[in-house]
Amino acid sequence: MLYLSRRVDFSSMHSYRNPKWSDERNQEVFGLCSNPSGHGHDYQLEVMVKGALNEASGVVVNTVDIKKIVGGFVDQELDGKFLNKEHPHFMTKIPTTENLVTYLWDAISPKLQNCELHRLRLHENPFLYAEKEEEKMVRLTRKYHFSAAHRLHSDQLSDEENIRLFGKCNNPYGHGHNYYLEVTVEGIPDPVTGMITDLSYLDEIVDSVVLNKFDHKHLNLDTSEFEGLNPTSEVAAKVMYDMLSPYLPNLYKIGLWETEKNYFEYMGPGVSA
Repeated sequence: MLYLSRRVDFSSMHSYRNPKWSDERNQEVFGLCSNPSGHGHDYQLEVMVKGALNEASGVVVNTVDIKKIVGGFVDQELDGKFLNKEHPHFMTKIPTTENLVTYLWDAISPKLQNCELHRLRLHENPFLYAEKEEEKMVRLTRKYHFSAAHRLHSDQLSDEENIRLFGKCNNPYGHGHNYYLEVTVEGIPDPVTGMITDLSYLDEIVDSVVLNKFDHKHLNLDTSEFEGLNPTSEVAAKVMYDMLSPYLPNLYKIGLWETEKNYFEYMGPGVSA
């Protein structure tokens, strides 16, 4: 089985509002997104399909055909629209990122030819995306930034072994990174709010449980969470998962960007990709 993807971009505006609620209740649940005048995004939709190789053509399906099918649908249905006011589906369903990716999956999947839809990932902005993959539930990923220092050093290795394994990263004073933390939750969008989780609650928990403890800190010297641990990014991803999981029962995985080139993730015990 081969997998290939094509990106399709579109712009839409929307508002998160439950018409049965008061303005105060909408503001409490949806925050700035409840503005009745609406707000907008430049969306990026990643379409991944799968299929068998056509030996004659050397492709599964022409990505231009994916662009025509998906891009044509998006252009007609979503691009340039105020979704709450101009799209029948979202006149009755709040156009959250989770509801949007679910709608797109149901609409696009039957239209594809000579391949199957494997995954849709819809980026609302650089710090938030939702995705759906075959029979699995919808996932929502929120991205956060913090700056910290660490020293890679294991007490179970000799000084020579640490230097040989970690090189400059074993500098006795440590070194620093601009970390980007991705927190992914999984679930079925709530029929009333259209959300998997309350984003304001998610932000509050990540900020209080992780960011306030690690931002502008030396992980080896300033944190109790890494006491006795070698704060590699592999270890850090697991530590952060363990810190957040008691507060986020639908936590699916933690992703940690140490640099633009180095990425690590931890999915928790019993979770499969």
